[in-house]
Amino acid sequence: MSLTKSVFRGKQAALGNMIKRLQSSKPDLKISGSKDQNIKYFKIYRWDPEQKQSPYMSTYPVDLNECGPMVLDALIKIKNEQDPSLTFRRSCREGICGSCAMNVDGGNTLACLCYIDKSSEPTKINPLPHMYVVKDLVTDLSNFYDQYKSIQPWLQTAVEGSHDLDHGEHLQSKQDRKKLDGMYECILCACCSTSCPSYWWNADKYLGPAVLMQAYRWIEDSRDERTQQRLEALDDSFKLFRCHTIMN
Repeated sequence: MSLTKSVFRGKQAALGNMIKRLQSSKPDLKISGSKDQNIKYFKIYRWDPEQKQSPYMSTYPVDLNECGPMVLDALIKIKNEQDPSLTFRRSCREGICGSCAMNVDGGNTLACLCYIDKSSEPTKINPLPHMYVVKDLVTDLSNFYDQYKSIQPWLQTAVEGSHDLDHGEHLQSKQDRKKLDGMYECILCACCSTSCPSYWWNADKYLGPAVLMQAYRWIEDSRDERTQQRLEALDDSFKLFRCHTIMN
């Protein structure tokens, strides 16, 4: 019995030593205390036509330690956790759709591409300037899209059907294709047009920088066969010549 007890005690000691070694090399899995909150305040334009009250600015605190880096992340967090009535447009979150265009700290931008300012000053968020507001940060872009439609933004041929599927492709040289760089990428977010004072003053007549650039995109396209008609359609004292190259 003494031999059995001795062997048992030896194994017990060895097991104890093994556990101690494992514990000494084991990483600390304890959850450390949460970081101090990094609070950033957002002052957001609010207006609901159904509430019959004047527009106002509402302030929301956001802990940046628990928020993504972009202004859109903060807006989504506020809507999800603090105020579900907050209204804004958003879709792709990649700067492609142009839905989340708004005015952040005085400049028009896309909320999904705008980094949150880490300073202690509150971030001020407003709808695109000088536009009719539907609700909160959502503006009415009907006039903007109607103006875009007016320039007929599609390839046109002198003879209808001359380039259908039975007559081959619209061929274009690499040099002519390169002329379209910087124009075809426009996502029609309306940031540039709504920052233009001439557009503020004459939005019902002046096409604005975004639509004029799109018009030029089709004028410059070597495949389009109605260049002269497009130029004549723009030859107007308001459509085109309200542009004063303010470059705001």
